[in-house]
Amino acid sequence: QVQLVESGGGLVQSGGSLTLSCAASGFSLGHYAIGWFRQAPGEEREGVSCISFGAISAWYADSVKGRFTISRDSAENTMYLQMNTLKPEDTAVYYCAVSRAYTSCSVHFPWDYWGQGTQVTVSS
Repeated sequence: QVQLVESGGGLVQSGGSLTLSCAASGFSLGHYAIGWFRQAPGEEREGVSCISFGAISAWYADSVKGRFTISRDSAENTMYLQMNTLKPEDTAVYYCAVSRAYTSCSVHFPWDYWGQGTQVTVSS
């Protein structure tokens, strides 16, 4: 069964850190571009960070540059989003996604598979 299972969300204080994990099963992440997205209450889902196949390039939203890092562990078939210096405005449901034909870190791009989402809440 093809799945992306997310974990690592939770409640943290402003300035704290969290690492989100997205474990793939039924396929290899090595053949896909990967991305992280988030959706805050009342807001549209937006791209946070995406990286192309083979880690040729990575894209970060301006709001998270210097604080978040996207990565992939081929041996574990898992993708990660390391989030540092968290701010209350980072509060959202975070989703992972993968694509075999990545061109844009946008929800309007036809991503192949999505994770179930994990809640990140940052208190002030």
